[in-house]
Amino acid sequence: MSVTSHVTAWFTMMVKKVLPSLSVVLGGAASGKSVFAENIILHSRLNPVYLATALIGDDEIKKRVDVHKLRRSDRWINLEAAFDLSPVLADRAADQAVLLDCATMWLSNQMMEGTDIAAEQVRLLAALKTCAAPIVVVTNEVGQGIVPDNALARHFREAQGRLNIALAAQADLVVQVVAGLSNVLKGDLP
Repeated sequence: MSVTSHVTAWFTMMVKKVLPSLSVVLGGAASGKSVFAENIILHSRLNPVYLATALIGDDEIKKRVDVHKLRRSDRWINLEAAFDLSPVLADRAADQAVLLDCATMWLSNQMMEGTDIAAEQVRLLAALKTCAAPIVVVTNEVGQGIVPDNALARHFREAQGRLNIALAAQADLVVQVVAGLSNVLKGDLP
């Protein structure tokens, strides 16, 4: 084994000890999940990458995005991908840690475009699995409220539930955030 291969193998092992390959942070709207996920990334001591999925469609979304941006320091590499996350994730390096914020906006974008949600979900899960950097995915839990009164909202709720189940199954760490408090559902916090 060459010195470079040995160092790469050691670095990969250390990264996995610091941060799982895939972590999922889920919770309701404004629950504190993004702040919690940002802190996981920052405590990893890896180079933080913020992968934003929101499309700015109105002033409310723009304000929410601005709040997220203001919270982050210049240390963050900021990337945007509203639909196809595969190329961005494929370009990441093992010395980086990716915060994908958020899977819910990504799913909403897919639904509004009329894409094949099941096929896009398979592509996303494959991209997450093959990414060289550890990833923390933020996602919303939308299934704990009342049954929506319209077909589109019910379809979205079902699709979000299936996506969250698939993400959690693939993840080594799953954390639920409620009122800014974390509850580890799977794995151990780094």
